[in-house]
Amino acid sequence: MRELSEQELVRREKLQNIKNPYPERFEINYELDEASQLEDGVTGVCIAGRIVLMRKMGKMSFLTIGDIKGKIQVSVKLDMIGEEAYSEFKTNYDLGDFIGVEGEVFTTHTGEKTVRASKITFLGKALRPLPEKFHGVEDIETIYRERYLDLIMNDDAKKKFLFRSRFIKEIRDYLDKAGYIEIETPILNNKASGATAKPFITHHNALDIDLYLRIAPETYLKRAVVGGFNKVFEIARCFRNEGMDATHLQDFTMIEGYCAYYNYKDNMKFLREMLQNIILKLFGTLTITVGDKDVDLSGEWEAVSFRDLILKYSNIDIKEYDTKEKLLKKIKEDKIEIDSETALEDLGYGNLVDQLYKKVARVNIVNPIFLTEHPISLSPLARANDDNPEITDRFQLIINGAEIINAYSELVDPQEQMKRLEEQARLKELGDEEAMPMDYDYISAMECGMPPISGWGMGIDRVVQLLTNSENIKDVILFPLMRNK
Repeated sequence: MRELSEQELVRREKLQNIKNPYPERFEINYELDEASQLEDGVTGVCIAGRIVLMRKMGKMSFLTIGDIKGKIQVSVKLDMIGEEAYSEFKTNYDLGDFIGVEGEVFTTHTGEKTVRASKITFLGKALRPLPEKFHGVEDIETIYRERYLDLIMNDDAKKKFLFRSRFIKEIRDYLDKAGYIEIETPILNNKASGATAKPFITHHNALDIDLYLRIAPETYLKRAVVGGFNKVFEIARCFRNEGMDATHLQDFTMIEGYCAYYNYKDNMKFLREMLQNIILKLFGTLTITVGDKDVDLSGEWEAVSFRDLILKYSNIDIKEYDTKEKLLKKIKEDKIEIDSETALEDLGYGNLVDQLYKKVARVNIVNPIFLTEHPISLSPLARANDDNPEITDRFQLIINGAEIINAYSELVDPQEQMKRLEEQARLKELGDEEAMPMDYDYISAMECGMPPISGWGMGIDRVVQLLTNSENIKDVILFPLMRNK
Protein backbone atom coordinates (compact mmCIF):
# COMPACT_ATOMS: atom_id res chain seq x y z
CA MET A 1 0.00 0.00 0.00
CA ARG A 2 1.28 3.49 -0.84
CA GLU A 3 2.50 5.81 1.91
CA LEU A 4 -0.01 8.51 2.88
CA SER A 5 0.93 12.16 2.62
CA GLU A 6 0.69 14.51 5.59
CA GLN A 7 -2.47 16.09 4.17
CA GLU A 8 -4.09 12.67 3.76
CA LEU A 9 -3.28 11.79 7.36
CA VAL A 10 -4.81 15.08 8.56
CA ARG A 11 -7.97 14.46 6.53
CA ARG A 12 -8.34 11.02 8.08
CA GLU A 13 -8.08 12.55 11.54
CA LYS A 14 -10.82 15.05 10.63
CA LEU A 15 -12.99 12.17 9.44
CA GLN A 16 -13.02 10.78 12.99
CA ASN A 17 -14.42 14.09 14.28
CA ILE A 18 -17.48 14.07 12.02
CA LYS A 19 -20.51 12.33 13.52
CA ASN A 20 -21.89 10.94 10.25
CA PRO A 21 -19.40 11.59 7.44
CA TYR A 22 -21.26 9.48 4.84
CA PRO A 23 -25.05 10.00 5.22
CA GLU A 24 -27.37 8.00 2.98
CA ARG A 25 -29.15 10.91 1.24
CA PHE A 26 -29.86 14.63 1.10
CA GLU A 27 -33.02 16.20 -0.26
CA ILE A 28 -32.33 18.84 -2.93
CA ASN A 29 -34.86 20.99 -4.76
CA TYR A 30 -32.53 22.73 -7.25
CA GLU A 31 -29.54 21.61 -9.29
CA LEU A 32 -26.58 23.97 -8.95
CA ASP A 33 -26.96 25.43 -12.45
CA GLU A 34 -30.65 26.06 -11.70
CA ALA A 35 -29.93 27.71 -8.35
CA SER A 36 -27.44 30.08 -9.99
CA GLN A 37 -30.30 31.45 -12.12
CA LEU A 38 -32.77 32.08 -9.27
CA GLU A 39 -33.99 35.55 -8.35
CA ASP A 40 -32.71 37.15 -5.17
CA GLY A 41 -34.91 36.49 -2.13
CA VAL A 42 -35.87 32.90 -2.98
CA THR A 43 -35.84 30.99 0.30
CA GLY A 44 -35.89 27.32 1.17
CA VAL A 45 -33.25 26.54 -1.46
CA CYS A 46 -31.68 23.10 -0.91
CA ILE A 47 -28.58 22.34 -2.97
CA ALA A 48 -25.59 20.01 -2.75
CA GLY A 49 -22.17 19.67 -4.35
CA ARG A 50 -18.43 19.34 -3.93
CA ILE A 51 -16.43 22.16 -2.31
CA VAL A 52 -14.14 23.44 -5.06
CA LEU A 53 -13.16 26.79 -3.52
CA MET A 54 -13.12 27.87 0.11
CA ARG A 55 -12.13 30.99 2.06
CA LYS A 56 -12.44 30.43 5.80
CA MET A 57 -12.48 33.67 7.80
CA GLY A 58 -13.49 34.83 11.27
CA LYS A 59 -17.25 34.82 11.65
CA MET A 60 -18.10 34.59 7.96
CA SER A 61 -16.68 32.33 5.26
CA PHE A 62 -17.27 31.85 1.56
CA LEU A 63 -17.08 28.65 -0.43
CA THR A 64 -18.04 27.48 -3.90
CA ILE A 65 -19.68 24.13 -4.55
CA GLY A 66 -19.78 22.57 -8.00
CA ASP A 67 -20.81 19.59 -10.11
CA ILE A 68 -20.59 18.66 -13.80
CA LYS A 69 -23.19 21.24 -14.85
CA GLY A 70 -22.41 24.29 -12.74
CA LYS A 71 -21.30 25.91 -9.51
CA ILE A 72 -22.53 28.49 -7.05
CA GLN A 73 -21.07 30.47 -4.16
CA VAL A 74 -22.25 29.85 -0.60
CA SER A 75 -21.83 32.23 2.35
CA VAL A 76 -21.51 30.61 5.78
CA LYS A 77 -21.99 32.90 8.81
CA LEU A 78 -21.60 31.99 12.45
CA ASP A 79 -24.80 33.78 13.49
CA MET A 80 -26.79 32.02 10.72
CA ILE A 81 -25.83 28.38 11.30
CA GLY A 82 -24.83 28.51 14.97
CA GLU A 83 -21.54 28.40 16.81
CA GLU A 84 -21.24 24.58 16.99
CA ALA A 85 -21.93 24.04 13.28
CA TYR A 86 -19.61 26.90 12.29
CA SER A 87 -16.80 25.56 14.45
CA GLU A 88 -17.19 22.09 12.94
CA PHE A 89 -17.17 23.63 9.45
CA LYS A 90 -13.95 25.56 10.08
CA THR A 91 -12.26 22.59 11.76
CA ASN A 92 -13.26 19.63 9.63
CA TYR A 93 -14.35 20.74 6.14
CA ASP A 94 -11.81 20.57 3.29
CA LEU A 95 -11.65 21.24 -0.43
CA GLY A 96 -13.13 18.25 -2.21
CA ASP A 97 -15.68 17.41 0.50
CA PHE A 98 -19.38 17.15 -0.37
CA ILE A 99 -21.90 19.28 1.52
CA GLY A 100 -25.58 20.07 1.45
CA VAL A 101 -26.80 23.66 1.90
CA GLU A 102 -30.16 25.12 2.83
CA GLY A 103 -30.67 28.87 2.52
CA GLU A 104 -31.71 32.00 0.64
CA VAL A 105 -30.46 33.36 -2.67
CA PHE A 106 -28.89 36.80 -2.87
CA THR A 107 -26.33 38.65 -4.98
CA THR A 108 -23.13 40.01 -3.43
CA HIS A 109 -21.92 43.56 -3.97
CA THR A 110 -19.47 42.11 -6.53
CA GLY A 111 -22.41 40.73 -8.52
CA GLU A 112 -21.99 37.03 -7.65
CA LYS A 113 -25.09 34.91 -7.16
CA THR A 114 -24.82 33.34 -3.70
CA VAL A 115 -26.79 31.14 -1.29
CA ARG A 116 -26.79 32.46 2.28
CA ALA A 117 -26.66 29.22 4.30
CA SER A 118 -29.07 28.75 7.17
CA LYS A 119 -27.92 25.14 7.56
CA ILE A 120 -25.07 23.05 6.17
CA THR A 121 -24.86 19.27 6.18
CA PHE A 122 -21.71 17.21 5.68
CA LEU A 123 -22.25 14.66 2.91
CA GLY A 124 -18.90 13.03 2.10
CA LYS A 125 -15.19 13.30 2.93
CA ALA A 126 -12.45 13.57 0.31
CA LEU A 127 -9.52 11.67 1.82
CA ARG A 128 -7.18 12.79 -0.97
CA PRO A 129 -6.50 16.52 -1.50
CA LEU A 130 -7.52 17.98 -4.86
CA PRO A 131 -4.88 19.32 -7.27
CA GLU A 132 -3.91 22.97 -6.87
CA LYS A 133 -6.80 24.99 -8.32
CA PHE A 134 -4.83 27.58 -10.29
CA HIS A 135 -3.20 25.03 -12.59
CA GLY A 136 -5.81 22.27 -12.40
CA VAL A 137 -4.75 18.89 -13.78
CA GLU A 138 -2.10 19.42 -16.47
CA ASP A 139 -0.24 16.11 -16.70
CA ILE A 140 -1.77 14.34 -19.69
CA GLU A 141 -1.35 10.84 -18.25
CA THR A 142 -3.08 11.86 -15.02
CA ILE A 143 -5.90 13.38 -17.07
CA TYR A 144 -6.50 10.09 -18.93
CA ARG A 145 -5.97 7.80 -15.93
CA GLU A 146 -7.86 9.90 -13.36
CA ARG A 147 -10.51 11.62 -15.45
CA TYR A 148 -12.54 12.35 -12.32
CA LEU A 149 -9.83 14.83 -11.24
CA ASP A 150 -9.89 16.42 -14.69
CA LEU A 151 -13.67 16.83 -14.45
CA ILE A 152 -13.49 18.28 -10.94
CA MET A 153 -10.77 20.81 -11.73
CA ASN A 154 -11.04 21.73 -15.42
CA ASP A 155 -14.10 23.50 -16.79
CA ASP A 156 -13.07 22.75 -20.38
CA ALA A 157 -13.22 19.01 -19.67
CA LYS A 158 -16.73 19.36 -18.23
CA LYS A 159 -17.90 21.30 -21.28
CA LYS A 160 -16.37 18.74 -23.66
CA PHE A 161 -18.13 15.74 -22.15
CA LEU A 162 -21.43 17.57 -21.71
CA PHE A 163 -21.15 18.46 -25.41
CA ARG A 164 -20.56 14.81 -26.30
CA SER A 165 -23.71 13.74 -24.42
CA ARG A 166 -25.78 16.47 -26.01
CA PHE A 167 -24.45 15.66 -29.50
CA ILE A 168 -25.46 12.00 -29.11
CA LYS A 169 -28.88 13.05 -27.81
CA GLU A 170 -29.40 15.34 -30.82
CA ILE A 171 -28.52 12.50 -33.22
CA ARG A 172 -30.98 10.19 -31.47
CA ASP A 173 -33.70 12.85 -31.60
CA TYR A 174 -33.05 13.59 -35.29
CA LEU A 175 -33.17 9.92 -36.28
CA ASP A 176 -36.24 9.32 -34.14
CA LYS A 177 -38.09 12.16 -35.88
CA ALA A 178 -37.00 10.70 -39.24
CA GLY A 179 -38.65 7.39 -38.34
CA TYR A 180 -35.55 5.35 -37.39
CA ILE A 181 -35.84 2.66 -34.70
CA GLU A 182 -32.92 2.05 -32.32
CA ILE A 183 -31.99 -1.58 -31.63
CA GLU A 184 -29.11 -3.53 -30.08
CA THR A 185 -26.96 -6.18 -31.75
CA PRO A 186 -24.44 -8.64 -30.26
CA ILE A 187 -20.94 -7.62 -29.20
CA LEU A 188 -19.73 -11.24 -29.13
CA ASN A 189 -19.76 -12.61 -32.69
CA ASN A 190 -18.97 -15.94 -34.32
CA LYS A 191 -17.59 -14.03 -37.32
CA ALA A 192 -15.60 -10.80 -37.40
CA SER A 193 -17.74 -9.34 -40.17
CA GLY A 194 -19.16 -5.97 -41.09
CA ALA A 195 -15.89 -4.23 -41.98
CA THR A 196 -12.35 -4.89 -43.12
CA ALA A 197 -10.44 -4.82 -39.84
CA LYS A 198 -8.35 -6.99 -37.52
CA PRO A 199 -10.53 -8.31 -34.67
CA PHE A 200 -10.05 -9.05 -30.99
CA ILE A 201 -10.48 -12.71 -30.10
CA THR A 202 -11.94 -13.95 -26.80
CA HIS A 203 -13.07 -17.31 -25.42
CA HIS A 204 -16.54 -18.29 -24.24
CA ASN A 205 -16.02 -20.76 -21.39
CA ALA A 206 -19.59 -22.09 -21.18
CA LEU A 207 -19.77 -22.87 -24.91
CA ASP A 208 -16.03 -23.60 -25.17
CA ILE A 209 -15.67 -21.61 -28.38
CA ASP A 210 -13.56 -18.69 -29.52
CA LEU A 211 -15.52 -15.57 -30.38
CA TYR A 212 -14.75 -12.13 -31.79
CA LEU A 213 -15.56 -8.74 -30.31
CA ARG A 214 -17.60 -7.00 -32.97
CA ILE A 215 -15.79 -4.76 -35.40
CA ALA A 216 -19.11 -3.31 -36.64
CA PRO A 217 -22.84 -3.98 -36.13
CA GLU A 218 -23.48 -3.92 -39.89
CA THR A 219 -24.49 -7.47 -40.78
CA TYR A 220 -26.85 -7.75 -37.81
CA LEU A 221 -28.52 -4.42 -38.56
CA LYS A 222 -29.08 -5.64 -42.12
CA ARG A 223 -30.53 -8.86 -40.73
CA ALA A 224 -33.02 -6.58 -38.94
CA VAL A 225 -33.90 -5.00 -42.31
CA VAL A 226 -34.56 -8.50 -43.63
CA GLY A 227 -36.91 -8.91 -40.67
CA GLY A 228 -38.88 -5.77 -41.56
CA PHE A 229 -37.10 -2.83 -39.88
CA ASN A 230 -37.11 -0.33 -42.76
CA LYS A 231 -35.22 2.34 -40.81
CA VAL A 232 -32.91 1.11 -38.07
CA PHE A 233 -29.83 2.32 -36.18
CA GLU A 234 -27.57 1.44 -33.28
CA ILE A 235 -25.04 3.35 -31.19
CA ALA A 236 -22.50 0.57 -30.82
CA ARG A 237 -19.27 -0.02 -28.95
CA CYS A 238 -16.86 -1.61 -31.44
CA PHE A 239 -13.39 -3.15 -31.19
CA ARG A 240 -10.59 -3.31 -33.77
CA ASN A 241 -7.19 -4.69 -32.81
CA GLU A 242 -5.23 -2.20 -34.86
CA GLY A 243 -2.98 0.83 -34.49
CA MET A 244 -3.40 3.63 -31.97
CA ASP A 245 -2.80 7.28 -32.79
CA ALA A 246 -4.36 10.70 -32.31
CA THR A 247 -7.51 9.73 -34.28
CA HIS A 248 -7.73 5.96 -33.70
CA LEU A 249 -8.48 3.77 -30.68
CA GLN A 250 -9.03 0.02 -30.52
CA ASP A 251 -12.34 0.38 -28.69
CA PHE A 252 -14.61 3.13 -29.93
CA THR A 253 -18.23 4.19 -30.28
CA MET A 254 -19.90 4.35 -33.65
CA ILE A 255 -23.42 4.83 -34.89
CA GLU A 256 -24.70 2.87 -37.86
CA GLY A 257 -28.00 3.43 -39.64
CA TYR A 258 -29.81 1.63 -42.49
CA CYS A 259 -32.73 2.73 -44.60
CA ALA A 260 -34.64 0.45 -46.95
CA TYR A 261 -35.31 1.81 -50.47
CA TYR A 262 -32.53 4.44 -50.18
CA ASN A 263 -29.36 4.54 -52.27
CA TYR A 264 -26.04 6.14 -51.28
CA LYS A 265 -26.94 9.47 -52.89
CA ASP A 266 -30.07 9.68 -50.72
CA ASN A 267 -27.86 9.23 -47.67
CA MET A 268 -25.44 11.90 -48.87
CA LYS A 269 -28.29 14.40 -48.68
CA PHE A 270 -29.81 12.98 -45.48
CA LEU A 271 -26.54 12.93 -43.54
CA ARG A 272 -25.38 16.34 -44.73
CA GLU A 273 -28.67 17.84 -43.61
CA MET A 274 -28.57 15.94 -40.31
CA LEU A 275 -25.07 17.15 -39.43
CA GLN A 276 -25.72 20.70 -40.57
CA ASN A 277 -28.94 20.90 -38.53
CA ILE A 278 -27.34 19.47 -35.38
CA ILE A 279 -24.14 21.53 -35.62
CA LEU A 280 -26.07 24.73 -36.27
CA LYS A 281 -28.28 23.98 -33.25
CA LEU A 282 -25.29 23.31 -31.00
CA PHE A 283 -22.95 26.08 -32.20
CA GLY A 284 -25.18 28.67 -33.84
CA THR A 285 -22.85 28.60 -36.88
CA LEU A 286 -21.62 26.18 -39.55
CA THR A 287 -18.03 27.45 -39.42
CA ILE A 288 -16.00 25.58 -36.82
CA THR A 289 -12.37 25.90 -35.75
CA VAL A 290 -10.16 22.84 -36.09
CA GLY A 291 -6.59 23.43 -34.98
CA ASP A 292 -5.67 26.74 -36.58
CA LYS A 293 -8.11 26.34 -39.49
CA ASP A 294 -11.67 27.49 -40.04
CA VAL A 295 -13.74 24.67 -41.54
CA ASP A 296 -16.86 25.67 -43.47
CA LEU A 297 -19.65 23.08 -43.19
CA SER A 298 -22.32 25.11 -44.98
CA GLY A 299 -23.86 24.58 -48.40
CA GLU A 300 -23.51 21.51 -50.61
CA TRP A 301 -20.53 19.21 -50.05
CA GLU A 302 -18.44 18.29 -53.12
CA ALA A 303 -18.24 14.64 -54.24
CA VAL A 304 -14.76 13.57 -55.47
CA SER A 305 -13.78 10.12 -56.78
CA PHE A 306 -10.98 8.02 -55.30
CA ARG A 307 -9.23 8.14 -58.67
CA ASP A 308 -9.39 11.94 -59.03
CA LEU A 309 -8.27 12.59 -55.46
CA ILE A 310 -5.23 10.30 -55.66
CA LEU A 311 -4.35 11.71 -59.08
CA LYS A 312 -4.57 15.25 -57.69
CA TYR A 313 -1.92 14.60 -55.04
CA SER A 314 0.29 12.08 -56.89
CA ASN A 315 0.98 11.05 -60.48
CA ILE A 316 -0.73 7.69 -60.01
CA ASP A 317 -3.90 6.91 -61.96
CA ILE A 318 -5.54 3.88 -60.32
CA LYS A 319 -7.47 3.29 -63.54
CA GLU A 320 -4.13 2.65 -65.24
CA TYR A 321 -2.54 0.84 -62.30
CA ASP A 322 -5.51 -1.44 -61.86
CA THR A 323 -3.90 -4.52 -60.27
CA LYS A 324 -2.09 -5.02 -57.00
CA GLU A 325 1.16 -5.85 -58.79
CA LYS A 326 1.09 -2.76 -61.04
CA LEU A 327 0.13 -0.41 -58.21
CA LEU A 328 2.71 -1.77 -55.78
CA LYS A 329 5.44 -1.43 -58.37
CA LYS A 330 4.42 2.18 -59.09
CA ILE A 331 4.35 3.07 -55.38
CA LYS A 332 7.90 1.76 -55.01
CA GLU A 333 9.07 3.54 -58.17
CA ASP A 334 7.70 6.84 -56.86
CA LYS A 335 9.33 6.19 -53.45
CA ILE A 336 6.06 6.68 -51.56
CA GLU A 337 6.62 5.51 -47.99
CA ILE A 338 3.43 3.92 -46.65
CA ASP A 339 3.14 2.81 -43.02
CA SER A 340 0.95 -0.28 -42.79
CA GLU A 341 0.61 -2.86 -40.02
CA THR A 342 0.17 -5.48 -42.74
CA ALA A 343 3.01 -5.76 -45.26
CA LEU A 344 2.05 -4.01 -48.51
CA GLU A 345 2.76 -7.26 -50.40
CA ASP A 346 0.06 -8.99 -48.33
CA LEU A 347 -2.66 -6.40 -48.93
CA GLY A 348 -5.36 -6.87 -51.54
CA TYR A 349 -5.67 -4.29 -54.32
CA GLY A 350 -8.46 -2.33 -52.61
CA ASN A 351 -6.64 -2.02 -49.29
CA LEU A 352 -3.47 -0.97 -51.14
CA VAL A 353 -5.40 1.81 -52.91
CA ASP A 354 -6.81 2.87 -49.55
CA GLN A 355 -3.35 3.03 -47.96
CA LEU A 356 -2.08 5.12 -50.90
CA TYR A 357 -5.02 7.54 -50.60
CA LYS A 358 -4.45 7.95 -46.85
CA LYS A 359 -0.77 8.70 -47.43
CA VAL A 360 -0.93 11.19 -50.30
CA ALA A 361 -4.43 12.70 -50.34
CA ARG A 362 -6.42 12.55 -47.13
CA VAL A 363 -4.07 14.79 -45.15
CA ASN A 364 -4.74 17.64 -47.61
CA ILE A 365 -8.52 17.76 -47.16
CA VAL A 366 -9.93 20.58 -44.98
CA ASN A 367 -13.54 21.43 -45.90
CA PRO A 368 -15.98 18.50 -46.13
CA ILE A 369 -15.98 16.30 -49.22
CA PHE A 370 -17.69 13.06 -50.15
CA LEU A 371 -15.05 10.59 -51.35
CA THR A 372 -16.68 8.25 -53.90
CA GLU A 373 -16.02 5.41 -56.37
CA HIS A 374 -14.16 3.01 -54.08
CA PRO A 375 -12.60 -0.12 -55.63
CA ILE A 376 -14.89 -3.11 -55.23
CA SER A 377 -12.31 -5.16 -53.32
CA LEU A 378 -12.21 -2.42 -50.67
CA SER A 379 -15.98 -2.65 -50.19
CA PRO A 380 -17.06 -6.31 -49.90
CA LEU A 381 -20.53 -5.40 -48.59
CA ALA A 382 -21.27 -2.51 -50.98
CA ARG A 383 -23.29 -2.58 -54.18
CA ALA A 384 -21.34 -2.50 -57.45
CA ASN A 385 -21.94 0.50 -59.69
CA ASP A 386 -24.28 -0.32 -62.60
CA ASP A 387 -22.06 1.40 -65.19
CA ASN A 388 -18.67 0.30 -63.84
CA PRO A 389 -18.71 -2.96 -61.84
CA GLU A 390 -15.11 -2.41 -60.68
CA ILE A 391 -16.23 0.37 -58.31
CA THR A 392 -18.97 0.61 -55.70
CA ASP A 393 -21.79 3.00 -54.91
CA ARG A 394 -20.10 4.24 -51.75
CA PHE A 395 -18.94 7.43 -50.11
CA GLN A 396 -16.88 8.55 -47.15
CA LEU A 397 -17.33 11.97 -45.58
CA ILE A 398 -13.88 13.48 -45.00
CA ILE A 399 -13.44 16.64 -42.92
CA ASN A 400 -10.02 18.08 -42.10
CA GLY A 401 -8.26 14.85 -43.04
CA ALA A 402 -10.47 12.63 -40.86
CA GLU A 403 -12.99 10.04 -42.01
CA ILE A 404 -16.26 10.99 -40.32
CA ILE A 405 -18.83 8.83 -42.13
CA ASN A 406 -18.62 5.70 -44.27
CA ALA A 407 -21.72 4.87 -46.31
CA TYR A 408 -22.90 2.97 -49.34
CA SER A 409 -25.69 1.38 -51.27
CA GLU A 410 -25.76 -2.09 -49.79
CA LEU A 411 -25.11 -5.26 -51.71
CA VAL A 412 -28.38 -7.21 -51.46
CA ASP A 413 -27.66 -9.97 -54.01
CA PRO A 414 -26.74 -13.08 -51.94
CA GLN A 415 -25.01 -14.84 -54.84
CA GLU A 416 -22.76 -11.86 -55.55
CA GLN A 417 -22.15 -11.48 -51.81
CA MET A 418 -21.04 -15.11 -51.66
CA LYS A 419 -18.48 -14.53 -54.43
CA ARG A 420 -17.09 -11.43 -52.70
CA LEU A 421 -16.77 -13.07 -49.31
CA GLU A 422 -15.05 -16.06 -50.91
CA GLU A 423 -12.52 -13.65 -52.40
CA GLN A 424 -12.13 -11.95 -49.00
CA ALA A 425 -11.54 -15.32 -47.36
CA ARG A 426 -8.88 -16.10 -49.98
CA LEU A 427 -7.10 -12.81 -49.25
CA LYS A 428 -7.27 -13.56 -45.53
CA GLU A 429 -5.57 -16.92 -46.11
CA LEU A 430 -2.84 -15.13 -48.06
CA GLY A 431 -2.06 -12.86 -45.10
CA ASP A 432 -4.42 -9.85 -45.32
CA GLU A 433 -5.52 -9.66 -41.67
CA GLU A 434 -8.09 -6.96 -42.45
CA ALA A 435 -9.95 -9.04 -45.04
CA MET A 436 -13.39 -10.34 -44.04
CA PRO A 437 -14.12 -14.02 -43.28
CA MET A 438 -16.81 -16.08 -44.94
CA ASP A 439 -20.15 -15.65 -43.13
CA TYR A 440 -22.66 -18.27 -44.25
CA ASP A 441 -25.21 -17.26 -41.63
CA TYR A 442 -25.37 -13.75 -43.10
CA ILE A 443 -25.71 -15.21 -46.61
CA SER A 444 -28.65 -17.30 -45.36
CA ALA A 445 -30.35 -14.15 -44.07
CA MET A 446 -29.80 -12.44 -47.43
CA GLU A 447 -31.34 -15.40 -49.24
CA CYS A 448 -34.63 -14.65 -47.49
CA GLY A 449 -34.79 -11.48 -49.58
CA MET A 450 -33.57 -7.91 -49.08
CA PRO A 451 -34.97 -4.64 -50.43
CA PRO A 452 -32.68 -1.92 -51.83
CA ILE A 453 -30.80 -0.50 -48.80
CA SER A 454 -28.33 2.25 -48.05
CA GLY A 455 -26.41 2.25 -44.78
CA TRP A 456 -23.86 4.43 -43.03
CA GLY A 457 -21.53 4.45 -40.04
CA MET A 458 -20.14 7.42 -38.13
CA GLY A 459 -17.45 7.39 -35.45
CA ILE A 460 -18.90 9.29 -32.50
CA ASP A 461 -15.50 9.79 -30.88
CA ARG A 462 -13.91 11.18 -34.02
CA VAL A 463 -16.70 13.61 -34.89
CA VAL A 464 -16.76 14.89 -31.29
CA GLN A 465 -12.97 15.26 -31.45
CA LEU A 466 -13.43 17.36 -34.59
CA LEU A 467 -16.24 19.50 -33.23
CA THR A 468 -14.50 20.20 -29.89
CA ASN A 469 -11.17 20.97 -31.59
CA SER A 470 -9.41 18.30 -29.52
CA GLU A 471 -5.86 17.25 -30.39
CA ASN A 472 -6.22 13.62 -29.35
CA ILE A 473 -9.21 11.29 -29.58
CA LYS A 474 -8.57 10.29 -25.95
CA ASP A 475 -9.53 13.86 -25.01
CA VAL A 476 -13.17 13.01 -25.80
CA ILE A 477 -13.19 9.49 -24.32
CA LEU A 478 -14.25 9.71 -20.70
CA PHE A 479 -12.18 6.73 -19.54
CA PRO A 480 -9.71 5.67 -22.27
CA LEU A 481 -7.91 2.36 -21.93
CA MET A 482 -4.39 2.77 -20.52
CA ARG A 483 -1.54 0.34 -19.93
CA ASN A 484 -1.30 -0.75 -16.27
CA LYS A 485 1.27 1.16 -14.27
